[in-house]
Amino acid sequence: MAKINLLPWREAQRQERQRNFIILLVVVAVVAGALVLAANQTMNAVIEGQEARNNHLRSEIRGLDREIARIEDLERTRDNLISRKNVIERLQENRSLMVHLFNQIAQTVPEGITLNSVRQSGMELTIIGTTESETRVSDYMRRIESASWLHTPRLRIIQVESRDARPDQPFRFELRALIGSPREIEEEL
Repeated sequence: MAKINLLPWREAQRQERQRNFIILLVVVAVVAGALVLAANQTMNAVIEGQEARNNHLRSEIRGLDREIARIEDLERTRDNLISRKNVIERLQENRSLMVHLFNQIAQTVPEGITLNSVRQSGMELTIIGTTESETRVSDYMRRIESASWLHTPRLRIIQVESRDARPDQPFRFELRALIGSPREIEEEL
């Protein structure tokens, strides 16, 4: 007689395949979950690392901003000190100006001219005087032009005075000249 297997082998085979499928499905789900969890952890670590770098950069930027503010304060202080130094240098330079000025005035006045008034307004000197002749005023202006502390003379007025005032010096004149150290005059040229 032929052997007939009456056991439900197909049913057992189907259950075996279904069990294997469920196991495989669970393994795939666990592996996928682990991969998602690992990817999440990796991304969180990358984000935290980037945030740490960003925080470090922010703190360095704040430090540099403080340094820049200090540098700007130092520059303002330096500019202030330089302006003070320049004022002191100008005062030192002008300290002897009056001595040089009076010396130059005495050296440049030719014979035949009498100075009646000398006024200073800023760096301009106004000289009023009397003279024997107009040529003496021209000579005086040439002398002022060649002086080291006076320059750029400009004749403003020359007129005949009344003969009663001073018969030996009938002409009254007014001229203006600029005051400056020899260095200032060279810088202007």
